[in-house]
Formats: sequence, structure tokens, C-alpha cells
Amino acid sequence: MVETYLEMGVSPGRGSYDLAVEAEELVNSIRLKLANFFGAPDPNRVIITSNATDALNLILQGMLKPGDHVVSTQLEHNSVLRPLNHMHMKGIIEYDLIPFDGKGFIDPGDIVNAIRPNTKLVIMCHASNVLGTVQPVREIGHLCAERGVPLFIDAAQSAGVIPIDMKSWSLAGVAFTGHKSLLGPTGIGGLALNQGIEIEPTHFGGTGVDSKSMVHTETFPHRLEAGTLNLLGIIGISEALDFLGKEGIEAIHGREMELLRRLRDGLSLLKGINIFCAEDLSNHVGLLTVNVKGIDPEDVGAILDADFGIAAREGLHCAPLVHESLGTSPKGGVRFSLGPFITEDDIGQTVAAMAEIVRTKEHC
Repeated sequence: MVETYLEMGVSPGRGSYDLAVEAEELVNSIRLKLANFFGAPDPNRVIITSNATDALNLILQGMLKPGDHVVSTQLEHNSVLRPLNHMHMKGIIEYDLIPFDGKGFIDPGDIVNAIRPNTKLVIMCHASNVLGTVQPVREIGHLCAERGVPLFIDAAQSAGVIPIDMKSWSLAGVAFTGHKSLLGPTGIGGLALNQGIEIEPTHFGGTGVDSKSMVHTETFPHRLEAGTLNLLGIIGISEALDFLGKEGIEAIHGREMELLRRLRDGLSLLKGINIFCAEDLSNHVGLLTVNVKGIDPEDVGAILDADFGIAAREGLHCAPLVHESLGTSPKGGVRFSLGPFITEDDIGQTVAAMAEIVRTKEHC
């Protein structure tokens, strides 16, 4: 990524000199890679954003009008919840949030039952960032399509480990981020859109196209991209996609799930540890949220870091409604996230560290 950027660190499409043209060609080639990766029909409808939150805001603020209704879920990250709440507080929209069951899943029938005549769209996570449960978005996509309601998914936790096919799943769009299982850098993400989905621009400026006009460019992808793109991040995504293609995302996911089973099984033997929604890992990504009875999650995370060199995310994970439903609010839980470079030894050390934390608590 860095080597390529040092050779081609110019503004893509802003100029006719060779490097600018090469940079624009590189960006377009990566749009094609991403379109193929997500099963999107048109590379020009792959929008480059700064992260998944940016992409989700593009959807919601670019599509919703006064009087519209939205269906979402209680599994959502604040990147969906806060834009919805903001637009509701402004009196623009109404929305319903579907609860999840005791295993961490949304019932597709509940989504359908919440659809109203004025429902503009359904938006939901593909995989929960707290529970790791993979939602039945393919079934939900078909049900929404039958009713003429577009389904958008937040694939921040799933892109790179779960294959996604927009065409066969009847998805209107996929919002993704680069820095998680796509294995790219921070500050890069995107939105892959299906044909026929119209989103109004939410920010305006230079596109390098039709510069004489005071009206922002209407054609995709520039319609939803204003200003210079993050070329370094785009190159990083490209390199990561090549790596994922070589390794195979199904193979990566399989290894992560085997390690997750080891982690779950090891922690389940420890007295005083609560594990959430992980009895069946058949529809899951590689993360696990737990709590240690009698110890605040923040303290568990601090001990893991300071004493054992283990990085875990503690707190509400920007998904407050999940923790309200679990009964873990306001302090949240401790989340372990696995990736393709985690080893069996890492899992063993984590289980041993948690065992030591439990023993120390018992002796206090």
C-alpha cells in the first residue's frame, strides 16, 4: 500500500498528466473489484466513503423524506441508530426497531409485519457487532423485494468473512468499512448500490467532472463523492482484497470459527463467566462477548491489557440497545474479536488470563 502510494500519491482524476490518469484508473479498477466482491451489478455504483458510518448516513439522509417510515432492529450500531433518531427528532421520519430473540437473531416475519404503506426502506446489520450473530438477510431481502421495499445492510462486521451477493439476495445496497475483516486501513469504506436505487447527494463540491457547472455532478459515482478521495486507503483495500482472494474468505471464516469454539468452550469451563448468545455458532462471525461476575467490564479489559497484553473491547460497543436487551447496560461487556492472524496459542493465553482474573476475584 505504502509503496504504491509513494509512486502514485496524486489526486485521482484531477488533471490530465500521467500519474493523475493512472490514479483514476486504479480507483476504477478497485470499484470493479469491490463490485465483484459484493455481487454488485455496476462498478460505477460503488461509492467510496470514509467508513461504514459515512455510507449509512448517505443512505438515510440521501433517501428519506418527510413522512417516511423506516424498519430497523435493536441489534444496530449507533451508526444507524443515531441518524434515525436525529431525523425522528427533527420530525422528518418515523421508525420501528425489531427486537432480537434469545439467541441473538431477527425473525424475518417480524420485519415484514413492521412494514407500512409509507415504509421507505429497511436497514439492518448483517452481523451483530456485540453478539456476532449473522442475520438472515438473504431471506429478508427476498421478502422486502416482494413488497417493493429496498433492504440495505450494514456489513461492517461481515464483509471479508461472509460471502455477500447483492443480486441473488435482492439487496438494495451494502455499506462496508475497510478496517475490520476486509483487513484494510482505517478511514476508508464504501457503499455498493443496486440498479434503480436513487440517493440524493448530502455533500457537494469538486468531483473533477463538469467543473464549469455550479450544480453538483448527477452521474454515479461522482454524485455521492465530493472532494479528493482517500487514495492511500483505496490502495489498501485493493491489496487486502487480493489477500482475501488468495486465502479465501470461507477458509478464513472457518479457521476463525474453530478458534472461536475453542475460546467459548474454554471460557465456559470457568466459574462466574457469562457468555452471550454463543450456544450455537453455526451462523456467527468470530467475536464473543462475555462478562465476569462481580467485575466491571472496564476493569476486566484493563487487566487483560496491562497484565496479559490482550486487547479486548469493553463497554457498550456503540450498540446500547443490544446491551439493554441483554441486561448488561450501562456497563456493557467484554468483547473478544478474532481475525485471520489469531493462533491457537493466543486463544490458550486468553482463556488462561480470564481464569487468572476469575481466581483473583474469588480470593478478594
